[in-house]
Amino acid sequence: GVLVKLIIFSLSLGIIPITSYFASERYVWNGNSTLAAITAIVAANIVLVAYIVSSLSDDKAEREAGKLSESRKDR
Repeated sequence: GVLVKLIIFSLSLGIIPITSYFASERYVWNGNSTLAAITAIVAANIVLVAYIVSSLSDDKAEREAGKLSESRKDR
């Protein structure tokens, strides 16, 4: 569950920016390392935002499940 998600996002945070840097430097920006670095920064931020959104959605689902089980106990 949570540990697997953390490991996946940690690996993604290490792999995706580095890959996007070298790939964009070579194929998109024709050797411009400044623009390639900006691309890597954007990629890292996308991974971080995806992790935050994923964590918040899981937390929301857990809270809703907890409220549902509490309402069933009240009956």
